[in-house]
Amino acid sequence: MTCADCQTGVTRYRPLVVPALIAVNTAIYALTAAQAGSVADNSRAGLFESWSLVTDQVARGEWWRLVTSGFLHFGPIHLAFNMIALWVIGKDLERLLGRPRFLAVYGVGLLGGSVAALCFSPPHAETAGASGAVFALMGGLTVVLRELNLSVRPALAMIAINLVISVTVPNISLAGHLGGLLTGLVLTALMIRHARRRPQPGGPR
Repeated sequence: MTCADCQTGVTRYRPLVVPALIAVNTAIYALTAAQAGSVADNSRAGLFESWSLVTDQVARGEWWRLVTSGFLHFGPIHLAFNMIALWVIGKDLERLLGRPRFLAVYGVGLLGGSVAALCFSPPHAETAGASGAVFALMGGLTVVLRELNLSVRPALAMIAINLVISVTVPNISLAGHLGGLLTGLVLTALMIRHARRRPQPGGPR
């Protein structure tokens, strides 16, 4: 992907994946709230028991938790923070990368964050949320801004602020955030590198 590719993507694509992801996350939250009979204490829902990331459960073969945990949220504030961040970062990044690449960064970033959280969490700790995927988008945005020769300072400032929050606020998975961030950085850089090597139309074959 060259700078021309990114700029073309701005006009070619309208945000579609981002609203869909927000709708899915919100619907799943509403389902957990209904199951638990509580908006604030929705983690009592049965869906958390089978979907959240718990190290010893994954070790027993419940590998799907690495993915499903990224669609669960502990209460409305947790959901709101992640969905607002997803919209603010994602609506522009989806245009710049295009829908397939954007979805790849989100999905692989979610998985990278889950794996990191799994590796550094106690056996019975319960982890959930889309933060790993959102951090992957932050990493992806940083790479794309550099590719477009634009200032990366806003993206770096956003990452720094969120990492400080991850360290200072209790019960937040710093490992999950860092895992998602690193995954997003690496994957986006690899996609751009691969796109640069594509033969141009009419060029040597």
